[in-house]
Amino acid sequence: MSKGSCADLSSASVSLAEVQIQLLATTKTKGRARRVLAQYHNLGDVRAVGEQLFYAVTDVDGDWLGVLVFCAGSRRLRARDQWIGWTEEQRRRRLPLVVNNCRFLLLPHKTFPNLGSRSLRLTLDRLSADWQARYGHPVVLVETFVDPEQFCGTVYSASGWQELGATDGFGRVRRDFYVQHNKPKRLFARELSRKARRSLAADKLKPSLAVVETKTRPRSTQSPAQIRSLIQYLKSLPDYRKRIGIYPLWSLLAICVLAHLCGAPRGQKDLAKFAKGLSQAQRRALGIRQQEEGNYPAPSQPTFCRMMGHVDDDALESIFLQVQ
Repeated sequence: MSKGSCADLSSASVSLAEVQIQLLATTKTKGRARRVLAQYHNLGDVRAVGEQLFYAVTDVDGDWLGVLVFCAGSRRLRARDQWIGWTEEQRRRRLPLVVNNCRFLLLPHKTFPNLGSRSLRLTLDRLSADWQARYGHPVVLVETFVDPEQFCGTVYSASGWQELGATDGFGRVRRDFYVQHNKPKRLFARELSRKARRSLAADKLKPSLAVVETKTRPRSTQSPAQIRSLIQYLKSLPDYRKRIGIYPLWSLLAICVLAHLCGAPRGQKDLAKFAKGLSQAQRRALGIRQQEEGNYPAPSQPTFCRMMGHVDDDALESIFLQVQ
């Protein structure tokens, strides 16, 4: 029996009314989803960043018809940010309310007409509630990318998504590092609640949404020029190491000072998290050594632990007082 005839049998045995959406909550089921994506999706398996949910599209007997994956929204998208109309600070504090449909797969031997739009609608109907249950906050907007060289985006257009324009041709390879690939994607978005865009750009969030802002870590607002000025002052301090690696002592001390200035916690673990929130331009200004791939990494918790073991607490506090 050919694959074509198998598809005919599947489409004949399943109706749209029987399609169901299953949230995948175990390592076993998510592992199965990853294997299915690796086998059938043109992009392969997904390495989702941050918050994420996996779903399976099934029939009434639990047989899988497809897989959908949603992850944290893209940090910056020119077309999306202009469409929403939020400020840079609003984007930073409210981005958890936006998610990305990073994978959508219908098994090629089991698909049939309108399965895609039906699967999307059923998933989006429950997505915000599932996100609330898993991560303690709802989501109000979902985005996705469509490769114009391979797909038309018909299933999104038919499901009420709005095309916002093209991306700038950068792809995320790590949480905070993007590489230009010169292959812009078509950007689609859909509001999950009424007037979601207006809420995201409002002066104040609704109480039901404001929880995401309370979870946002403090960030440094110092410009690269201001950081370089600070570095010149700290360079006068002798380094306790004979060989300086990626992070000069003044770079680590400057991160401590920046955390102090914006009221961020200054434990070793907290400093590592704070450092990850610094932009590439800020890290460059800090004097962090550039890596072969072109990025400026963030120091880890052990790096700050070693520094704290060699730097006198009183001397560090004195630095904080002098740079206020």
